[in-house]
Amino acid sequence: MTSAADADRADTDLVTRLTGLVDALRAHGLRIGTGETVDAARAVEALGLADRELLREGLAATLLHGAGGRPVFDAVFELYFPSRVGLPDGDGDGGDADREALRARLAEALAANDTAALARLAVEAVDGFGGYGGSPGSDGWSSYQTLDRLRPQTLLARVRDEVRGRDGSGSFADRLLEDEIRRRIEEFRRLVAAEARRRAAERRGRDEIARRALAPTADRVDFLLAGKDRLAEMRRTVQPLARKLATRLAARRRRAARGTVDLRRTLRGSLSTGGVPVKPVLRRRRPARPELVLLCDVSGSVAGFSDFTMLLVQALHDQFSKVRVFAFVNRVDEVTGLLVHGAADPEGLNARIRAEARLSAWHDSSDYGAALGEFTDRYTDAVGPRTTVFVLGDARTNMADPNLAAVRDLTRRTRRVHWLNPEPRTLWGTGDSAAPAYAELVDMRECRNVRQLDALVGRLLPV
Repeated sequence: MTSAADADRADTDLVTRLTGLVDALRAHGLRIGTGETVDAARAVEALGLADRELLREGLAATLLHGAGGRPVFDAVFELYFPSRVGLPDGDGDGGDADREALRARLAEALAANDTAALARLAVEAVDGFGGYGGSPGSDGWSSYQTLDRLRPQTLLARVRDEVRGRDGSGSFADRLLEDEIRRRIEEFRRLVAAEARRRAAERRGRDEIARRALAPTADRVDFLLAGKDRLAEMRRTVQPLARKLATRLAARRRRAARGTVDLRRTLRGSLSTGGVPVKPVLRRRRPARPELVLLCDVSGSVAGFSDFTMLLVQALHDQFSKVRVFAFVNRVDEVTGLLVHGAADPEGLNARIRAEARLSAWHDSSDYGAALGEFTDRYTDAVGPRTTVFVLGDARTNMADPNLAAVRDLTRRTRRVHWLNPEPRTLWGTGDSAAPAYAELVDMRECRNVRQLDALVGRLLPV
């Protein structure tokens, strides 16, 4: 018989788990207000804890505003409402024989798409191969170590042949089958990571693991640290972000078209009302869509940042009378035409630019001074008094001359120059960075991730 004290402790633990879940989601950038938290508590009360998947879906429905936060939510949910506690019975030996036996069982589960078996195998894999420290399981567990020893990705051909032997298939069906097997392998990898995090959370605390051991959402990943998969995920957000920014720009343009108050005419008109300016007179503007130029460093890790921004501006091209895009490493070439095809194949944009544009001379290192000088000399027709220029790059000159004279010339001939730097501000001026020198001449802003880019572009784009 459950005592009142036990019930109170259970209720307190449940409240702690729910508030911890919400705090962890907020720490990862998800916007969750008090109303959503109250709704989540009511969902827990209504759904109960018996059906864990039903509870997961109920909390997701009340706390999330879109599908973008679902991967983070699922990972955090596994920590605060785990499917199991403690360690399974077993010696955690992890020898070669055990590994091959587990790989054989994993191949069978992948071929049969047995999700329950995959979940059990993930637990066994972490238990057998993921422990590190003085003795098995004594210090911690690593999903990387588990997957490195088990190598599930090498089972693709084995699983494909087994499924094909059962069902038979053609070449096109084989390609579809391989994609499906890759999806199943990725799901197994996710299960292994979740099990390793669960064990670490029991030892070191849920809150710490939720804060430090989960990958951030795509809009909070630093451009310079993003891998290929994360960059591809970011590129998929270009069109939704462009639609939001276009709406914001259109609203700013409507407000700007109304004009500012003409003080002289307003005071003159107020004479008929005893000096009270009842009807302010506005100085009407003749709205003209501005011109935009992007000057993008596409070398090294900066290339991902430049690619994303180029695609975003291309999606916004209807908001401007003219958009021209230039890429450089140590030479400059116009790539405006390549962006049209890049919108259809965003992942191949950088490769196409590097293949078809002339961006380097006798070396492949970035040289901002040479590139800026060539731009001001060759492309005088690209800029004018209605042009806003955005320079994208980390301002690392490889110890070459930064050519500040070219930047001064550019600022004199244009409406405005903004520089978006994907490096943290704390690194400006370190090593070969000429960022402080450039920042004295132009408006340089830190722009490390999609969230910062969204805020800056929405505020800095001309209307």
